[in-house]
Amino acid sequence: MDIKTSKRINKEILHENLKRIFGFNSFRGKQEEIILNLLKGNNSMVIMPTGGGKSMCYQLPALLSEGVAIIISPLIALMKNQVDALRGFNENESIAHVLNSSLSKAQANKVKEDITNGLTKLLYVAPESLIKQENITFFNNHKVSFFAIDEAHCISEWGHDFRPEYRRLREIINNIAPAPVIALTATATPKVRLDIMKNLQIENGKLYLDSFNRKNLFYEIRPKIDIAKQLVKYINKRKGDSGIVYCLSRKKVEEIAEVLQINGIKALPYHAGLETKKRVLHQDAFLMEDCDIIVATIAFGMGIDKPDIRFVIHHDIPKSLEGYYQETGRAGRDGGKGDLITFYDYRDIEKLEKFLQGKPIAEQEIGRLLIMETIAFSETSMCRRKYLLHYFGENFSSSDCNQMCDNCKNPKPTNEGKKYVKQLLNVIIGCKQRFKPKEIAKIMIGESNSLIKQHMSQIDHVFGLGREKDIQFWHSIIRQVYVKQLITKEIESYGVLKITELGEQFLMKPSSFKITEDHDYSALEKENIISNQKGQALDNRLLFILKDLRKQQAKSIGLPPSIIFMEPSLIDMANQYPITLEELAQIQGVGVNKAKKYGQEFIDVIKEYVEEHEIERAIDIVVRTVANKKNNKIYIIQSLDKKMTLEDIARGKSLTIEELLTEIENIVETGTKVNLSHIIGEMMEEEELKEIRDFFKTTEEFSFDEAREEFDEEEFTDNEIRILRIDFISKVGN
Repeated sequence: MDIKTSKRINKEILHENLKRIFGFNSFRGKQEEIILNLLKGNNSMVIMPTGGGKSMCYQLPALLSEGVAIIISPLIALMKNQVDALRGFNENESIAHVLNSSLSKAQANKVKEDITNGLTKLLYVAPESLIKQENITFFNNHKVSFFAIDEAHCISEWGHDFRPEYRRLREIINNIAPAPVIALTATATPKVRLDIMKNLQIENGKLYLDSFNRKNLFYEIRPKIDIAKQLVKYINKRKGDSGIVYCLSRKKVEEIAEVLQINGIKALPYHAGLETKKRVLHQDAFLMEDCDIIVATIAFGMGIDKPDIRFVIHHDIPKSLEGYYQETGRAGRDGGKGDLITFYDYRDIEKLEKFLQGKPIAEQEIGRLLIMETIAFSETSMCRRKYLLHYFGENFSSSDCNQMCDNCKNPKPTNEGKKYVKQLLNVIIGCKQRFKPKEIAKIMIGESNSLIKQHMSQIDHVFGLGREKDIQFWHSIIRQVYVKQLITKEIESYGVLKITELGEQFLMKPSSFKITEDHDYSALEKENIISNQKGQALDNRLLFILKDLRKQQAKSIGLPPSIIFMEPSLIDMANQYPITLEELAQIQGVGVNKAKKYGQEFIDVIKEYVEEHEIERAIDIVVRTVANKKNNKIYIIQSLDKKMTLEDIARGKSLTIEELLTEIENIVETGTKVNLSHIIGEMMEEEELKEIRDFFKTTEEFSFDEAREEFDEEEFTDNEIRILRIDFISKVGN
């Protein structure tokens, strides 16, 4: 497999052809060494970050070798992109081809004819095409220079994008021809690397491991609060920049794309549910800069060559850190700064765990372990770059981060933690090193589950040793001690904690150990919800005028003021200055019906106020929820009219009862009546109903919190109070 003879394979020839074919003066990183190794007929495993130049490692040797190189790739979009790029460097249009299910019989025959005639040097195939007997027979009769397996992490069950058909690649290669194998990926932990090499039977191959550090990327995690508004505001500040917004589901992709579009942002959706033609159009629009933002499921971007993506946003937390690294790696491939924002909400973690239900036990355990690593990365207060690189087996000093992550830019104070590290290590040893982080944290605070109870007789001497701190604190300590390599997670046992030699040394001679407490995003969320409820008016003078007007109107119709408009609605009016009924209907908690019923006097007062004070209105971006909310609203109202139970309605839209009640609250607070009489009739007696209705009539804000304080849990559950409050607003206010 050479140009003329193997003796001529040398650095000089490589550099000549690199310049002649691709126009580059020099190789990047370890490209040259990798190419020479492959041209000598050796197997190799290449781990190189996104944008690091992996494709050059097989493209140049393929062009210099006798026969055709078979490039195994998981995505049609990736294949097409690379074939187009190669044809751009060569006068021979047949230099590279794809062979996959998208081709007609005539097109597939043309590809095979070009290979037979020696015109094609690189053939991109999917594993599904490679396995077909007619193709195996064809390749048996032709010279294969080598096999390149791109996105090789798909082989490993421990990887982030496991594909069962990839596990059969060695068997397929053996059926075709003996030839060198080069496996390439941007993401692979030590465990995944070993799994790939073992499965491909290239353990004797050379491992090329480039640094995972992308210096130009800024890592940030934000609490997932009022996310649509956050997205619109952020993207509007980055006008003209290209960005990707990743969502977990197709439904969410469509919803967010529409939200961005109605707010004047050039955004398009991309997911497997779109017809192929539309998907290609949207991808091309992004590449050609006819649209700024692609809202996509995680398949988008694999191999897409757009170097100037300036930000990548994760609407939902990724399933694994490898997936996160791969997706965020699509930003800043031109060396310019790339901003990576991930919105974190523990409820997303619960959704990911639900997806694992029904899968084989081993797969569930692997999935949970990967999710736990994502949680740890999200909640940690240590340098995110350090944590991420440690996950991939690379040592990194946080001082080299250069404030390119949110934790280094705004560090939390550190405290001496020697005492807590000793406690943790002693508890792990006292538990015979047989528990995972989740159980160890519980044992520290004296909390048990079924697994802990089974071993209680053996661990009761250490049970609750750290109860002076909460469970979040101990999770934080476990993460920091793990990164400092005092403990390790035994991967084969799905993350069981073991003490390392360093840990044993620490116990014998404890030294200073500085710790930071993790972020508590649930607390931030509660804080934000409270502050959002109270809110702050930009124009307090107008707010007082509106409150007086509400009071007068309420007295004239004999209702509590909050039935007309709740305080957050008045605050929003004092911020937005709505002067038409249409604008008023967009105010938080108003809606079309309420605007028509009570709004005219309010917009008259606001209009007069705006004119009198010569206010330049700058109505904030109106972020409306779209299609799915509207469909939910109609479905819920119709289902209640049909006297369906809450359980049946919730099941119909895959909602929890709590989520359904939130939807119904939103419906009635924007002025629409709902029929809950059949539910309330089953739930309680008329006397109880009268008691809570009379209470709501006497309250200022008739809020859930006021009612919860008034009535014991033995009298009414949380959900009963919410249902009765909804019914009161519906009947009295609407």
